[in-house]
Amino acid sequence: MSHLFILFFATFSASLMAVVFPGLINITAAKTSAKKGKTSGIIFSLGASTTVIFQAYIGVLISKYLYKNPAVIDILLKIALVVFAFFAVYFFILAKQKKEAKPQRKVKIKSRKNVFFKGMLISALNVLPIAYFCGLNAAWNVSGWIKFQLWDILVFIIAAGLGTFAMLYMYVFYFDKLQERTDTFSRYSDYILSALMAVLLIITFLRLFYS
Repeated sequence: MSHLFILFFATFSASLMAVVFPGLINITAAKTSAKKGKTSGIIFSLGASTTVIFQAYIGVLISKYLYKNPAVIDILLKIALVVFAFFAVYFFILAKQKKEAKPQRKVKIKSRKNVFFKGMLISALNVLPIAYFCGLNAAWNVSGWIKFQLWDILVFIIAAGLGTFAMLYMYVFYFDKLQERTDTFSRYSDYILSALMAVLLIITFLRLFYS
């Protein structure tokens, strides 16, 4: 049982560090918090973390297969390439339309259920965490921290989800405290997301080219 504690904290830390730098999910979480309030940001983060749990589970199931079939990794990267290219253009167009649009009355905040599923959807669009959790799974297996039993898998995927949520909550809390910069951040958040998608697009392309 002692290896389960090591497995939990190792996976929690690795998952937390995976989203410590600005990316699509954490920037969107901060954007949601800035526009709709801290509660909506937390609900969005819960949705995104729920998807991460499923991604971690998929990573456990196919880790061995990925090592025996490297072509699968190339397929995942190609899918990511298309997704990042689409959203780089999408967020840029969205930012342009928002800049040119006339001021409108405030609309009612979308339901919490919609915000939750939005978090799940945006998190699901990023397929790279599957490969990341496959690598973690293989590393922990070599270290003897995971034995591919039911409790090991449950601890692994729950720790992955909690680690992601912990970092997303920090983003939500941090931006929520900057009340005087909320309008500025909201105005340029789509440009930031577009730039991040472009960076991820370049990185993914280089990884495909290099491999």
